[in-house]
Parts: sequence; C-alpha cells; structure tokens
Amino acid sequence: MKTEILVAAHKKFPMPKVEGYVPVLVGATRNYKDGISYQRDDEGENISSKNPNYNELTAVYWAWKNLKDVDAIGLVHYRRYLFDSKPYSLDNVMSIQKVNQLLSKYDVILPKKRNYYIESNYSHYIHAHHQEPLDKTREIIVKDYPQYLPMFDKVMKRSKAHMFNMFIMKKDAFDSYCNFMFGVLEKVEKQIDTSNYSVQEARVYGYISELLMDVWLETNAYKYTEVAWGQIGGKKNITKAILLIERKLGIKAKTHLN
Repeated sequence: MKTEILVAAHKKFPMPKVEGYVPVLVGATRNYKDGISYQRDDEGENISSKNPNYNELTAVYWAWKNLKDVDAIGLVHYRRYLFDSKPYSLDNVMSIQKVNQLLSKYDVILPKKRNYYIESNYSHYIHAHHQEPLDKTREIIVKDYPQYLPMFDKVMKRSKAHMFNMFIMKKDAFDSYCNFMFGVLEKVEKQIDTSNYSVQEARVYGYISELLMDVWLETNAYKYTEVAWGQIGGKKNITKAILLIERKLGIKAKTHLN
C-alpha cells in the first residue's frame, strides 16, 4: 500500500525524517523563498493563490488533483501530528507501517475529537468567527446537498468534533471527501464577501471545512478510528480555556488558537 502524508507548512521548518511524509509548501505562489525544497502547492492543477482563505486545504486540493498513483493520502501540520505513542516529537510521528495496519481495518484515521464542553460546535464557531459563512453553508447544503442536512444539524448541536483538518484516508474515501468539501466551499465562496475580514477571519473556508468533516464522514458511514494527536512545542491550553470562557460570555475572540 502506497501512503503519502502531506505535512502542510507555510515556511521552512524541521520535518519528520520518516518514510511517507511529504512536506508541502502551502500558498507557494506567495510563500516561496530560496532554500525551501518542499513540494509546492502551486504545481499542476491547484488553488495555491487562495491559501489566505483556504489555509492548509490548498495542499489537500493539490493532492486531490495531482496525486494519482497512491492508495491513501493524509494531512498533518508542520507543528501538529498524529501519534500512536509518546513522546510527541518529530522522531516519533505515526509510522507508515502503523498507518497501513490501521487502514487494513478502517477507511479513515482521525485525531481524537475536540470537546468544547460548555459550547456546541455551532455556538463555538459563531462566538469565534463571523456567523454568516456558517449559516450560508447550511443554506447551500439544504439546496444542493440535502442528504447531508440531517447530519449537519446534528454536528452543529454537538460539543465534540474531529477538528484541525488532519486525517489519513484511503483514496476512494479521500476523493469522496474532497468532492463534497470543496464542492460546498466553492459555493460558499461565491456568496461571501471577505474583503473586510481580518487576516485571521479571512481563513474562513479552512475553519468551515473542519466542521464538514464529521458531516461527510457520518453521512457516508465510512469506518474510522481515532488516534492521539500532539503539537510540537506544546499546546496553549490555559490561553484556550480563557478564550473559551470569554466566548461563552459573549466576548468576541481576537484570535482563533488551534
């Protein structure tokens, strides 16, 4: 089984020296500098120029359109990875052997769900971001993807979700996911004006896609498993907890910390 796990990065950064991990420079049309030898997301069919709005999804799109001779595709981030044991370090990221072992039983590998505890996925989103894009997403699903609506509404009411745009999928599942996710986002993009959004909020389609993962996954009943995830350099748990409380009290967050 040939599996390639993309490591999305917008700058040069230490990378895993492990078989199957492929560093991808996202937004390469803007972010390329001499000395960065990563795979660029602006080669072949691509949406690299949309990286300020799509985040790491430009790497996903590049893989979807250009990686053909593979059996499974994954995405992690230059500081955030999937693990099957501690310590959480670049030397201990999940091996391709372990990945392929799991993919012999499951269609999709995901990080453990994030739990917002005192908020629903919907309320967390609108307290942290502009509400209009998420509401437009539902309108588009009602009109063009009605089979996904029941699960969309369920996911919005839950307090847990598979976040971070991190995954490893068999190729057929990956193609299904991209068709749905990029199809929805393309339609949302046509109805949203982001010209007055902050740099942080302009990343709107990357944020929305996080909530589309479980909608797609459960509607199509793909078999999945969860594994641990870790952040190189540690997580800002205290800061995140404060922001979560502020959002619950109606104080608009200045940043969105993942």
